Order: sequence, then structure tokens, then C-alpha cells
Amino acid sequence: MPDQTSPISDEPLLEVLPRDLAAYREGNTGIPYVHRFESGRPGPHLLVNALTHGNELCGMTAATHLLDRGLRPNIGTLTVSFANVAAYESFDRRQPFESRQLVHNLNRVWSPEWLDGAEDSPELRRARELRPVVAAADHILDLHSTSQPVQPFWVYAGFERNAAAALAIGRPAVHLVMPKGLGSGTPVIQHGRHGEADGPGVALVAECGQHFLRATSELAVEVTLDFLGHFGLIDRAPAPRAPQRRFELLQTLVVQTPQFRFVRPVLGFEEFAQGELIATDGPTEIRSPCDRCTIFMPTRSAIVGREAVYLTRPI
Repeated sequence: MPDQTSPISDEPLLEVLPRDLAAYREGNTGIPYVHRFESGRPGPHLLVNALTHGNELCGMTAATHLLDRGLRPNIGTLTVSFANVAAYESFDRRQPFESRQLVHNLNRVWSPEWLDGAEDSPELRRARELRPVVAAADHILDLHSTSQPVQPFWVYAGFERNAAAALAIGRPAVHLVMPKGLGSGTPVIQHGRHGEADGPGVALVAECGQHFLRATSELAVEVTLDFLGHFGLIDRAPAPRAPQRRFELLQTLVVQTPQFRFVRPVLGFEEFAQGELIATDGPTEIRSPCDRCTIFMPTRSAIVGREAVYLTRPI
């Protein structure tokens, strides 16, 4: 998801670092870094997708956890994929946020316009390669993390099937609901039938915490196992369910000028009163459209063309 932070913390704690993924390259599908396991019994096909963004390491931890332990589904089919390994391999601990992507945001290009277009980049080539993998899945869990240590949360299109699954799984306990899509591109979870109101499958993003914290990777493993258990692929009791909080996405703002600035340091989840100034983008004032407007994932650096902040309201 968006590269979230502010000048509050420019040097993150690096408790988790990349590991060599060469052993996972071959897979068993003919597509590099994609592994598929069929139970031979009827059941849903689940995709666990890691590293859509190269510096979001919790997905790597969860995917390798499944593969290293030889987990196999009791029913249906399990696919485990490492998405943007090229960006992941560019990681530099001196600039840990820079390996998010090489050219394009791999989580914004899942529309026919991008996938069938003439433009080229490492991310577009990888998205085209992964297109049949995503399309084949009945249900998708896309694992992500955030730049600041805010509370974990789900992100999903505002379809009842997604809400029902996320609420039943119960953790994370915060939900960011997109009633009209992301607003800045098409993410993995809205590719094809997963982006259709009458589609049959669940597609969720789990934002598990700050990129490089051990607790984030630990939660990603637990959420992944919860997801598999929810759909019956493994035997797993439901996790204790904390009180749930839901937010509706109102607007995704994109940085228009290098002069973009928040009016005060922010991490995410700050509330603003209706009309209160949130940020300026060159001559443009960005003000809260409602009372209790809650911001998600404020950008850590103003890069023109990338997301600035998500404006939401509590549901």
C-alpha cells in the first residue's frame, strides 16, 4: 500500500531483513516464484501473495513459513507466490524504503489498460506473468505492511463477501473499506472478477504493521494461517475476536507538486474536524471533508504521482 510515514521517524528499526529467495525461484507452475499444492479433494483455490511491494517483508516471512514447513491443504488448492522479487532484491539497508518498486507500483496496474497496454517495466512484465495466477484463485490474501508502526488493518473492496470474511477472521481488527475502489489504480485484489460486485470470491489485503518489525512478520504468519483455516484448507481454531472498527475510504489523494506538506507530523489514524486543514500541495489546500475524518497511510516523502494520503471516515 502507499509508502506511509512523515518526518517523525526516518530511521526505522530493522528487526527483519531480506533473505535469499533463490531456493524458491523454480516453484512448480512454470512461473518463477509461484508454488501450487493441490489436495485432490474438492474445495476452494486460495492464493497467498507476498512481496507485491519489495520492501514489505512480512509477506516473505509468511510465504516462506508455509513452504519451509511443507504445509499442504486438506481440501482444495493452495498457491503461494512471491510477486516483486526484483524490487525485493534491490533492498539496501541504508535506504530501506527504496525497494518498494523499481518503476511501477505493482499494486496499481491490474486493469486491462495496463496489462494489455504497450508500456513496459519490470513490474508490468511480472504482472502479466502473474495474471493467470491471480485469475485462477477463488480467494486472495495479499500481504502488505506500512512504513510507520500503526495498528494493522484490512483493506478490501466494499463487497459483503469481503467484509464477512474479514470480520469472521477477526484480526486485524481494523477495516479500510473501499466502496468505489482505490481511486489511484487497480490493485491485485480488484483484478478481474475479484473487482466485480457479483464476483464469487473474497480478496483481502492485510496490512500487518511496520515493514521491518518482527511483530509484523509474526502477525502476517498468523493472519495467513487464519485465512487458510477460515476456508477449511487447514485445521485451525478461530483467533480470539477483538472489537472491530471499520472505516470507509472517501478519497485517495495523489501528490501533485514536490511542495506537498502535512500541516503537522502524522503517522496515520489522526482525526480531523470538517474543514480542518490537513495538508497543502503547492497552492492547493487539502481540508477534511467531514467530521472525524481519519487519515490512513500518509506519505513519508512527496513524490509527484504517488499517493499522498487516504481520507476516510468511521463507519
